[in-house]
Amino acid sequence: MEAMYAFFMDTAGMDEMAAHITVAVIMATIMFIVMALCAIIFTWMERKVAGFLQSRYGPMRTGRWHGWAQAVADMLKILGKEDIIPAEADKPYFIFAPLLVLLGSLLAWAAIPWAPGFVAADLDLGLFYIFAVTSLVVLGILMAGWASNNKWALYGAARGAAQMVSYEIPLLLATIPVVLYTGSLNTQDIVIAQQGGVLNWFVFRDPFLFIAFWMYFIASIAETNRGPFDMPETESELVAGYHTEYTGMRFAFFFLAEYANLFLVSMIAVMVFLGGWWSPIPGLDFAPAACFVVKGVLMVFLNMWVRWTLPRVRVDQLMHLCWKVMIPVTLVCVVGAGIWMMASGAVG
Repeated sequence: MEAMYAFFMDTAGMDEMAAHITVAVIMATIMFIVMALCAIIFTWMERKVAGFLQSRYGPMRTGRWHGWAQAVADMLKILGKEDIIPAEADKPYFIFAPLLVLLGSLLAWAAIPWAPGFVAADLDLGLFYIFAVTSLVVLGILMAGWASNNKWALYGAARGAAQMVSYEIPLLLATIPVVLYTGSLNTQDIVIAQQGGVLNWFVFRDPFLFIAFWMYFIASIAETNRGPFDMPETESELVAGYHTEYTGMRFAFFFLAEYANLFLVSMIAVMVFLGGWWSPIPGLDFAPAACFVVKGVLMVFLNMWVRWTLPRVRVDQLMHLCWKVMIPVTLVCVVGAGIWMMASGAVG
């Protein structure tokens, strides 16, 4: 990043503010393109995973190899659909809601460290920043449900807000033990603290961190509104939930944001618990960004596996799991990890 600033300031003759704005626009464009590619790839991947788990092939016709072009064809089709705004909708909020949902994910990607020194926004409070900006997704979902002037959309938005606000608590609590170990909220510092092999990854540091990882994983599924916790979109009850009235490009933004958020929570899990860009084998860290992405994709696969294996839970079961099981367990993990750290002499 510093090299990019220096290039625009020295070679292009820009002042500091213009250089920062130019670099920010370039990085945002790159991240948006990567998010779009992730949505296409993970759509195809989810269909193939679902097909495998259900003893069928999934898409096979569009594209020579296992229907790889089916997701591309679907994306082009949806972008060509008519953009319909209901007559009774609150038009400004209806238009802005999908952009807000997408923006929450795009801003969070900026603090993800793909490799040593390769992070769009190297912030001292990077982990805190990620969780803060992802809260915009809740506002976008509420805005979409309310502005649609549709009872099914409003029900879905209310469910989504209650679910996401609730599960943010165990999601955050699960990462606190890692912050205790590292003594930093900087995302690069968290990854650097895990170098030295698999046993130095935080998920294997102590039993409380191992439990915290699985608490994070369960909470991340609920936070991204995916099965078995897809209460805001329950097709059998709410048509399509908060995005019932959306078509064309605006629906595509919700679709893009879903898979962007899925990859985001997977990358956070890799960054915080699974060693980040470090290879499982010491000395084989020659492609850190590739290692980071492969781990993230494996976490996405695990999410898909859970979605197509477990049945949807009821709303009361969803809230019971959060407030009466996961929050107490993550609190125990925070206290236990602190005691374990002091007993073992680890210093953050």
